[in-house]
Amino acid sequence: MTRVGRKRQHHCIRDVKRATRTRARTRDLDQIFEDMAKPVEVFKNVPQDTDLPGMGQNYCIECARHFINSSALLDHQTTKLHKKRVKVLATGKAYTQKEAEEAVGLTTDNGPLRS
Repeated sequence: MTRVGRKRQHHCIRDVKRATRTRARTRDLDQIFEDMAKPVEVFKNVPQDTDLPGMGQNYCIECARHFINSSALLDHQTTKLHKKRVKVLATGKAYTQKEAEEAVGLTTDNGPLRS
């Protein structure tokens, strides 16, 4: 008897992996910092949107998530993930594009100044 062949997985297709990564992407910290600079009423008094959970009325600014009702929002605010996000946002400021490029090594190196 021979062995039964397995189905091959799509483990080398870049586009499949990219689609799964970017489909459920959340807002970055710098975008959330910009949102937190706005008054809270901007996020509380929004028109109802049928595409969003809870018609877009229950929104967590720190996590950039919509919830189906106010009790789900209150339950979320007691979770560890929300508390970690609040702590990260309270500790400092968001990185700028220049700081990110410096960390990767994309700065220009003109060498030492000659006098």
